[in-house]
Amino acid sequence: MPMSILSQLRNLAASASLALLAAPAIAAAPSADLKPESGTVKLGMQPWLGYGQWYVADEQGHFAANGLQGVELINFNEDKDMNAALASGRIDAGNLATHTAMAMVSAGLPVKIVMLLDQSTSADALIVDPSIKTLADLKGKAVAYEEGTTSDILLHSALAKAGMTLADIRPVPMPASSAGSALIAGQVPAAVTYEPYLSVAAQQNPNIRTLYQGSDDPGLISDVLVVRDEMLQKRPGQVLALLRSWEAAYRFYQANPQQGQAIIARGVGASADELDSAFAGVKFYSLADNQRDLQVQGEFINTSMRHITKAAGDAGLLPQPVSPAQLLDTRFVEALK
Repeated sequence: MPMSILSQLRNLAASASLALLAAPAIAAAPSADLKPESGTVKLGMQPWLGYGQWYVADEQGHFAANGLQGVELINFNEDKDMNAALASGRIDAGNLATHTAMAMVSAGLPVKIVMLLDQSTSADALIVDPSIKTLADLKGKAVAYEEGTTSDILLHSALAKAGMTLADIRPVPMPASSAGSALIAGQVPAAVTYEPYLSVAAQQNPNIRTLYQGSDDPGLISDVLVVRDEMLQKRPGQVLALLRSWEAAYRFYQANPQQGQAIIARGVGASADELDSAFAGVKFYSLADNQRDLQVQGEFINTSMRHITKAAGDAGLLPQPVSPAQLLDTRFVEALK
């Protein structure tokens, strides 16, 4: 998220301020037997397989089974467009990278994280040619990566682990789709990218290896469901039904992985074969995972938030740190225990 996006977030927050002033306080903890309110839920999406259980829920009828009158999956190509839609109320909820959600809350947008969706374990990685043996070898070397994205976050995490900063390398900004190609062509000795570009690079040059990946800083590269405060206040039954639908889809996926992967691949516009290694590098979160990790002493609050705050702050992607109370509304996952 480049600085221009941060400016956009601040402007969007300012435009939403009057609505925030008029909004009632967050309602009391929802009861598990609360029925969904009437109306269609508008859910913002991007073509990333980590959001895939929504495609499963849609195709398998889980939304209707959990009492929702309708869920419209609305695709966006860029974060800035989803940010604007969330701020204006054109969508009710959105699926975002965790650092993007934190930046939105930091800028004052009226949203909360209600559920962890997925984390990348090996689907995002720093890959290198044989000249790079350790993270320390990156010093003074050219590294290709896309600014303002999860690649940016992962690179800062890797550098911090080696006691370095961006000033210690030669940054080569470019789209993630081009970073692996630059490494293969010998233009750079290191690149940060994600699937399916990682698999393409490995297939074209077997000497390329992974030096650092999402699992080296668990939860750093992850995605969350954010919901507008207005929906949390006025339609808590729909929020509960969404979480139940994700869980139903998750269980279907666990029981029928090939069918589930085929559904998700269609949803993101690819074939299951193209995404085979990508699926292997992504962990989906269940409700039980959420109930464990979103506790005060849980992994997300205790570890992931701190690491994301540092990496996003170092990358200039987080205006100021946010607290768990500002960022999270855990009442819904707790109600479904």
